[in-house]
Amino acid sequence: MPVALSRILVPTVLATLALGGCSTAPDVSFAADVQPLLKRRCAVCHAYGEVGYEASGLGMTTYGEIMRGTKFGPVVIPGDALSSTLTMLIEGRADPSIRMPHGDLPPLTDAEQLLVRQWVEQGALNN
Repeated sequence: MPVALSRILVPTVLATLALGGCSTAPDVSFAADVQPLLKRRCAVCHAYGEVGYEASGLGMTTYGEIMRGTKFGPVVIPGDALSSTLTMLIEGRADPSIRMPHGDLPPLTDAEQLLVRQWVEQGALNN
């Protein structure tokens, strides 16, 4: 390896390795953080017998329901909040007509959105 390249590459690799285990986001608990939020803000419509559940098949009261997804497919891709339908819908990154929550219900706050995003990014664990 040329000396000039090693002067750039070696420190970059070392810094990457040193920071690799660092995370600025605290661990998010499904049971303590996410489930209460989803029950409070989403299960109003996405519980068995409610309009959102009937239209999509998505229940939002248990981990199993959320991970099972809708009759159209999964809504959570563990580790990938960018591609997960759940985060797209609550963050308004989809068509405004399907933003969640629907209708006159207020959108999730930035902090609530971030909590769900971090949970998905951390692997969407049932913890």
